[in-house]
Amino acid sequence: MLRKHKHVVAIVNQHGEVHLKPTQFENSKFKFNRLYELIKPFILDRHHVGLEATGHYGDNLIRFLLDKHCDVRVMNPLTTDAFRKQRIRKTKTDSIDCFIICDVLQSGHTTKMTKKKFVTREGKQITRFRQELMDSLTMVKNQLQACLDLVFPEYNTVFKTKYSKAYIAVLKEFPSAQAIAPVHLTKLRDLILKVSSKRINPELPNHLKEIAKNSIGEPNQVIELKIQMFIESIEMKMKQIEKLNHKIETLSKELNSPIFTIPGIGFVTGFTILCEIQDISLFDAPAKLIAYAGCDPAVYQSGDYNAPTTAISKRGSRYLRLALYQAALPAATYNETFGDYYRMKRSQGKKHHCSQGHLVRKLLRVIFKLLKNNTEFNPTLCI
Repeated sequence: MLRKHKHVVAIVNQHGEVHLKPTQFENSKFKFNRLYELIKPFILDRHHVGLEATGHYGDNLIRFLLDKHCDVRVMNPLTTDAFRKQRIRKTKTDSIDCFIICDVLQSGHTTKMTKKKFVTREGKQITRFRQELMDSLTMVKNQLQACLDLVFPEYNTVFKTKYSKAYIAVLKEFPSAQAIAPVHLTKLRDLILKVSSKRINPELPNHLKEIAKNSIGEPNQVIELKIQMFIESIEMKMKQIEKLNHKIETLSKELNSPIFTIPGIGFVTGFTILCEIQDISLFDAPAKLIAYAGCDPAVYQSGDYNAPTTAISKRGSRYLRLALYQAALPAATYNETFGDYYRMKRSQGKKHHCSQGHLVRKLLRVIFKLLKNNTEFNPTLCI
């Protein structure tokens, strides 16, 4: 039984005989070693150490037990709750929960934890954190654009690429049309050249200054300050995302999964898909993997009515679904098999988003095949 500061352990054999009554131990290295000394005499060729999947509280203990070569099994709290409800008395204590966990272990409704699975669990944390940063970056960019609409609405027409080095540098130094208009042209040109490696249109500083002079933007010092702070936030988040990308690339190479042999799937999307799926052995058919991702069409039927078209169920991991949709179109671009399949669906009269959904499900079927057989992608075998 896991808690934040203290855990509870009990030892029961396959016949239900109690060898160790529920005993508390603290969440520390010294107590972990004492725990191992307690359970060591009972560790045989066939043994299970069961824990509830209660967030991050048990991660350190699981890692410790795996290092000691214990057979660690993790169970869904919903399963233990279902076993608890089978009891007549409505009583819940840590000691009772220990014995319930033992009952679940006996039933086999558990998932075996390995060091490789632990890597994918850590990978899920880093990929989800990266996506949260990306969402946060998008929000800050939207706030920046709202401010620009007030103080310099014409600014985006000057630069071909939003958030380029020159785009960011000018705004950071001169956050409004009123701030840019009186600046000496040489100073403006030097600022742009400094961050652009001299690869810019020589007329850009002149054009920017001219537009600033004729801008309809309002003078507002508060918004100028907000723009500068938004720029600092964007720069910080972009550096953090770049750092995470390097870490994800390193972890991806360690996994060496066949999913990276699919054209169009890079380190970030591939690693995200792997970490969200975690264990392919949990799925015995592609349809179950598709349902887990929430990419299966929803069904709506009542009486004689049967809905002819429905959206996808969206019941699974949104992070997995997002990564799959990000990977689908590049796969169609860089591989003829996926490209032909997408064009076939379009030729059948299906709209872009519907065809993309079909493409994602095909991609999931291919991923299922590759991970199950641990084989590299072969376009000639895709059906």
